[in-house]
Amino acid sequence: MKDYYAVLGIEVDASIAEIKTAYRKKASQFHPDKNTSPEAPARFREVKDAYDLLADPAKRQAYDENRRRSLLESPIETAQDIWRSYINKVLQ
Repeated sequence: MKDYYAVLGIEVDASIAEIKTAYRKKASQFHPDKNTSPEAPARFREVKDAYDLLADPAKRQAYDENRRRSLLESPIETAQDIWRSYINKVLQ
């Protein structure tokens, strides 16, 4: 499961305004017209997907429920995914 909060670099309890601000910053950073890196288009899509999900209250609630359930049902796999996304965020 992808950690969309880590993709945008925000906390789990972030407000809609914080989500929008983080999205604009990341979208600008990875927009293919501004970033010539070969991985920029994929990162831009990932940021867009994260924003689309977290900005919609119903989708966000379902995602949060699934996230909590995943942590309970497969804690090691979920922890590994969270750490991978965290390490990737730190290294960039």
